[in-house]
Amino acid sequence: MAGIREVLAANLKEYRRMRGFSQDRLAELANISSQYLATIETCRKFPTPEVMDLLAAALGIKTHLLFEVSTTPEEALERLYQTVAANIERLVASTIERTLSEKCKD
Repeated sequence: MAGIREVLAANLKEYRRMRGFSQDRLAELANISSQYLATIETCRKFPTPEVMDLLAAALGIKTHLLFEVSTTPEEALERLYQTVAANIERLVASTIERTLSEKCKD
């Protein structure tokens, strides 16, 4: 069974990749260094609760999801659903913002 560092590292990488973020981009969004993020993802460092909150916010998820372990296919599907829903929400919000910005220019 994986320890808490391994679960955090694996989930952090998975959510980062699902969002299409590089380590540099996620680190920038979370206001931490990319080197520090790399040490978290390789289990060499364990972040403070504040950093975990920053990372979760940058990923658009609740912090506790960084520690979730899927044990059934249904749980894995629910996690995927939550990720897809969050991506759609961000895409729609970005499109609306861009459209409104373009209309304001006219």
